[in-house]
Amino acid sequence: MQRYARPLQRLIDSLECLPGIGPKSAQRLALHLLRIPIEQAEDLAHAILEARVQMRQCDTCFNLAESARCAVCDDAARNQEIITVVADVRDLMALDNAGDYHGLFHVLDGLISPMDGIGPEHLHVRELLNRLRDGTAKEIILATNPTVEGDATALYLARLIKPLGLRVSRIALGLPVGGDLDYADQLTIMRAMDGRTPM
Repeated sequence: MQRYARPLQRLIDSLECLPGIGPKSAQRLALHLLRIPIEQAEDLAHAILEARVQMRQCDTCFNLAESARCAVCDDAARNQEIITVVADVRDLMALDNAGDYHGLFHVLDGLISPMDGIGPEHLHVRELLNRLRDGTAKEIILATNPTVEGDATALYLARLIKPLGLRVSRIALGLPVGGDLDYADQLTIMRAMDGRTPM
């Protein structure tokens, strides 16, 4: 096993802690960072520290924000009558970056998972219900992943929200664009058939 100088090994170990970065990727990134100009390395280090210190959760939807409200909640051009509920900020970013959705969001900060000891009280469910009481929202879109935890969370939320008289919908699930039927599992095919739309 090759031994690295202590600063290099510390950099590799730090990079390896990042999601999706294994030992080889961490080594490749560390070696790249050692080759860039010192100013660029300082900019990167400052950007990481600045983001870590200055970013917080939006008081309204729990998205990432610089102040009490995030850019999505502050955007008056967004449709205030639709709120899409997501598990985490990554899901919010994916939906918002798709470019076709112009409503608001609510980040739960997780999914119900009894196996992991996560119940509704650990999520931002109470805050969601409080948002809905002002009467502005007319539709709630549940955009949790099609997993056991995502489905359980969506069902739990639907049971709480429907009595409030709001329209509750779930994102369509099924085959991805460019997907082949013969490679899809039965559940995916069934959901694609159930979520079919007229042409």
